[in-house]
Amino acid sequence: QVQLVESGGGLVQTGGSLRLSCAASGRLFSINAMGWYRQAPGKQRELVAIVTSGGTTNYADSVKGRFSISRDNAKNTVYLQMNSLKPEDTAVYYCNADVQISIFHTGLPYWGQGTRVTVSS
Repeated sequence: QVQLVESGGGLVQTGGSLRLSCAASGRLFSINAMGWYRQAPGKQRELVAIVTSGGTTNYADSVKGRFSISRDNAKNTVYLQMNSLKPEDTAVYYCNADVQISIFHTGLPYWGQGTRVTVSS
């Protein structure tokens, strides 16, 4: 089985920074795209940022210029550097990875359990 574990969330004031990490472990042959989603209170889950295995990135318009996604393939880890945080960034952030568990399997999405980010005004 595959497990994704997030860390780095917490409470920060407006304008502050946080760095989220997500490490994948278990039976995995390869990881394709990795990304971060978030779900704010009373809202639906939304895509924040993704990074492909080749390093191509994509961001939601609301976080462009403030957030930066990166990955360390040797550690099967994806990061989200969040700067200039705003109260509207408050949400539970979820790690997602498209994982191929063996050469005989098609890639499937796996999710972490989430890490909470709270930005105070």
